Amino acid sequence: MSTSLSTRRERIAWYLYDFGNSAYASVVLLAVFSAYFQKQIVGGAEGTRLWGIAIVVAMLVVAVTAPILGTIADFSGSKKKFLFVYTALACVFTAGLFFATQGQIVMAMLFFILAEIGYRSAQVFYDALLPEIAAPAEMGRVAGLGWAIGSAGGIVILLLVLPMILLTDKTPNADFFIRLSLVVTAVFYLAFSLPILFWLKERAQPQKLPPGKNYLNVAFERLGKTFRTAGGFGEFLKFMLAYLIFNDGVIMALDFAAIIGAVLYGMKQTELIIFVILVQATNVAGAYLFGQLVDRIGGKTSLILALALMIAIVFGLYLNQSATMFYVIGALAGFAMAGIQSVSRTMVGLFAPRGASGEFYGFFAMAGRTSSFIGPGVYGFLAAEAALYFQAQGQNTALAEQSGQRVAILSIIAFLFAGLLLLLWVNEKKARAMAEKLSAENAGEAIILGGH
Repeated sequence: MSTSLSTRRERIAWYLYDFGNSAYASVVLLAVFSAYFQKQIVGGAEGTRLWGIAIVVAMLVVAVTAPILGTIADFSGSKKKFLFVYTALACVFTAGLFFATQGQIVMAMLFFILAEIGYRSAQVFYDALLPEIAAPAEMGRVAGLGWAIGSAGGIVILLLVLPMILLTDKTPNADFFIRLSLVVTAVFYLAFSLPILFWLKERAQPQKLPPGKNYLNVAFERLGKTFRTAGGFGEFLKFMLAYLIFNDGVIMALDFAAIIGAVLYGMKQTELIIFVILVQATNVAGAYLFGQLVDRIGGKTSLILALALMIAIVFGLYLNQSATMFYVIGALAGFAMAGIQSVSRTMVGLFAPRGASGEFYGFFAMAGRTSSFIGPGVYGFLAAEAALYFQAQGQNTALAEQSGQRVAILSIIAFLFAGLLLLLWVNEKKARAMAEKLSAENAGEAIILGGH
């Protein structure tokens, strides 16, 4: 693809979407709502278990629907339409979390699940636009810069809601300002999503449906052909298997970071926000650096470095007893996680034949969400069951909950290490060569994978 097809304005629009949707990750998943749900809406170790269950449900829905919808988006040239629908879903129900007060467990879980489905599904179509705005030789830099700008958005939203959270220590109606921060997050997310909808032109042209077919028929046919010819995408499938495992470790660390801080170190909402701001700041640096590394030393080598660093960091978290060191660990983790996530996203774009990005990113999402409904469930179960075990051994409730968290932290290391071992078997050069070969062979054809 010629880089001239992508204007500066279109790239800015693509970057700004990442800037906006990172607000959701920062406030809902990391700094505010996760801890509020665990401590206030539910309370105790059961809060950790139910948080894990909510994530499991949302991720399972995305895992099932993402490949189908990604394929439909490729065929119909409608990645932007799907992006808009799911972004709207995420924003509406993020704002709706304002109504989830103490004891409103069902409402909180339902609204969070719907917001999470919107957020995760929207990422499929956002990521699928990457190969339309960047050539393979520059994809690492573009993706890395997008991730860095997104992390900056996470910092900005936290600085915006921090004054509200500070008020929670000075008012009898403390949770009002916590819940209000979710409305602000939804508005922020929506506002920075608008440029990509208006400025970025989708290159894929809609294809005509064959007689007697509908989009669902076409989607299943294309997916069936993709699976039947999967031997030609062996390296991509091996990468997806590795990603399925190590991404679990990353998601577990992200989704439970605030709960870990609150339970192990007694951190309050204000401290958690400062912690996440620090994580997001180093996330910017990690995304930028690893984006440069991909173009210089390749995606696989860059990813191995990021995973090795993350494993060492989580082991340090397991051993750590100091709240101060938790900030240092968070800063290092932000750097490493940015590398893992941004490089993984780039590698899918490099492995995908031209014109099939939605389908490949659909599989990417399926792998990520399939793993992501396993890991959080494992973490939540281990944390809750281990807490009950230690309580039965004579530890008081608070200490038993802390011991349960440390047991669960070990599961993060297990997922990261297993994924790293599988990644070693991926042949990046072979995968990229296959993508280029298929792109050339099918140039000008309407359907890339098993066309009509």
